[in-house]
Amino acid sequence: MVRAVDVIRKKRDGEELSAAEIDWMVDGIARGDVADYQWSALLMAIVLRGMDRSETVALADAMMRSGLVVDLSSIAGAKVDKHSTGGVGDKTSLVLAPIAAAAGVLVPMVSGRGLGHAGGTLDKLESIPGFRVDATLDRYREILRETGLVLIGQTAEIAPADKFLYALRDATSTVESVPLIAASIMSKKLAEGIDGLVLDVKFGNGAYLPDLADARRLAETMCDVGRSMGKKVVALITRMDQPLGLAVGNAVEVAESIACLKGEGPDDLTGLSLDLAAEMVKLAGLAGTIEEARGICERTIQDGSALERFRRVIAVQGGDARVVDDPELLPQPRRKVELKADRPGWISRLDARPIGEASMLLGAGRVRVDSAIDPAVGVILHKKLGDRVEPGEPLCTLLVDDEAELDRAREMIEGAYHLGEAGVEVPALIVDRLIAGGE
Repeated sequence: MVRAVDVIRKKRDGEELSAAEIDWMVDGIARGDVADYQWSALLMAIVLRGMDRSETVALADAMMRSGLVVDLSSIAGAKVDKHSTGGVGDKTSLVLAPIAAAAGVLVPMVSGRGLGHAGGTLDKLESIPGFRVDATLDRYREILRETGLVLIGQTAEIAPADKFLYALRDATSTVESVPLIAASIMSKKLAEGIDGLVLDVKFGNGAYLPDLADARRLAETMCDVGRSMGKKVVALITRMDQPLGLAVGNAVEVAESIACLKGEGPDDLTGLSLDLAAEMVKLAGLAGTIEEARGICERTIQDGSALERFRRVIAVQGGDARVVDDPELLPQPRRKVELKADRPGWISRLDARPIGEASMLLGAGRVRVDSAIDPAVGVILHKKLGDRVEPGEPLCTLLVDDEAELDRAREMIEGAYHLGEAGVEVPALIVDRLIAGGE
């Protein structure tokens, strides 16, 4: 007979847990016979002692099976999703999802909300007037069948054990654990009914994992979990030292995403979105090489089919699709405040985290899970790493409604910009590519 106290002791002493023990502990959440404090103790033991590959796979599998595993087999075609570990200005989902769908991939995307300095896809989507991110699983299937793309939040039926454990980890300082992060992400994603998954694992001062070695370990672990569960998984390890694109916020990021789909967006955001979409196209078996896949994706922007796909999914999910043609219909701030350079130089560093935190202070993000957000506010960058700046030139524009935190936000952004006397080379965004489950 398995007892929670024995499982806790075993992990405390650095021993490997069996799949049966992990299953019993996860099932105990629904049974109600494993107390919160017992799971809290086990989580801390995992943080301190770690988990090997087989334990991590077993935990992800048990959490996935704690709820409904969606069956999308009635919809013909390869289903591929993308997940990012989060960053500042990271709006690639809004760009790559319609690109991949227009290229023929079925994209059932279940996304999350922002917390702290990093934004969330759902908050950005909800800045579109009328857009609904809540849907029953039947409606989820209908939208996917109708548009080839669906953008919703996690439902109560998907991986409920993860929701329970995520809240406990947040309350017990047990978030920073690669096995726990990997199991949490993969349990949700693999419950969506997908055939393949593309991961964007970020590192740097604007990421949740600042260190490249930790990001690589997380990417490798998630690829291992995917391989063990019979799924094709590709992970790109990417930099998040400065914000991605020029817009940080919610409505302002939707507007920038629309610009990308029109072929008018920032090069870094457009390039990474195309690279990730190309991985999705290749995983779906719609191209033989990554170069061919990227060409297919580029054509969806050139011929307007990606933009039209975004317009279509907005309408089907209840949103005002006119924003595609007129982004001014998105929520607008009451005031715009320029932050100008006081001396000449080159941008030698632009720290992403304080930009994200300043945007959060203005109201674009959450301090707590239940915090309300203001969709209109945020930051628009005019100068980034490697750019030349002269005195009086605007570095960025703050989009403001409530001025209570304006001075603090301004100070944070001023501290994020570092000027030097010589130009610097902007490093490539993608550092590595890992694959599991075969090409």
